[in-house]
Amino acid sequence: MNIPQNLKYTKTHEWVKIEGKKATVGITDYAQHEITDIVHVELPENGRAVKKAQPVVVVESVKSAFDIYSPVSGKISAVNEELSSSPETVNQDPYGKGFLFTVDFTDDKELGELLSADDYKKLI
Repeated sequence: MNIPQNLKYTKTHEWVKIEGKKATVGITDYAQHEITDIVHVELPENGRAVKKAQPVVVVESVKSAFDIYSPVSGKISAVNEELSSSPETVNQDPYGKGFLFTVDFTDDKELGELLSADDYKKLI
C-alpha cells in the first residue's frame, strides 16, 4: 500500500498536501483500492465555502457511491476538471493526477488534527 510520507491523512481516507495556505486533497491508495473502479466523480463548485469534515465530493464506483470529506475549513480554490471525463484517473494515480480539489484553508489548528503517514498506516 502506497502511503507517501510527505502527506497528511484523515481517518476517512483523504490525503492532504499542504503548501502555504493551500491544501490539495484526494483519496488514498487504500481508499481507491477499496472503492474499486471509479466511474464518476461529482466535484464541488469552485469558490464554495467548506467546513472540516463536511462532504464535498461524491465518488461513484461500480459498487456504490461514497462521500469524500474536506479535511480543513476554507474555500475551494481549484477542482480537478479532468476527472469529469476521466474518473478512472483517481484509481490510476490517486496522489498525483487523481487529486480531487484544493482548499484555501482558514484555520491552522485543524492541520494538527490530521494524521501522519505512520499514524495512517496504523489505522488501516
